[in-house]
Amino acid sequence: MSDSLDAGQLAEIAAYDAEKRFKYLVSEVVAQRQIWILVDEHGCVMLNTDEEDCVPVWPRKEFAESWATGDWAECKAEPISLAKWHSRWTPGLEDDELAVAIFPDQQGEGVVVYPDELDFELRKKAGKR
Repeated sequence: MSDSLDAGQLAEIAAYDAEKRFKYLVSEVVAQRQIWILVDEHGCVMLNTDEEDCVPVWPRKEFAESWATGDWAECKAEPISLAKWHSRWTPGLEDDELAVAIFPDQQGEGVVVYPDELDFELRKKAGKR
């Protein structure tokens, strides 16, 4: 895992627009070989949009942990290896007809994609390495 980011870097990245956060997540997940979710005693936390039920994902532990407040204060950030994401999570999310909320900001805004779209972007980025 790469060096941790300081507070200024975290704030700068968190302030990116949704599309730039999406690109950052893809690059960071491929570089770190893991993606982050939040879990509680019931499993992975979910977000709901008007159209989709989503699993929110983050590129780094620090960003996921920043969401563990309020109703989610008991949640813990958990990494998923990139290999496990490809082999188990993508097909599982597709089977459950769930979307992925990419690196949502503190207002819950972010790009929402289908699992196969995220998988494609991650594999494409990995292929360029």
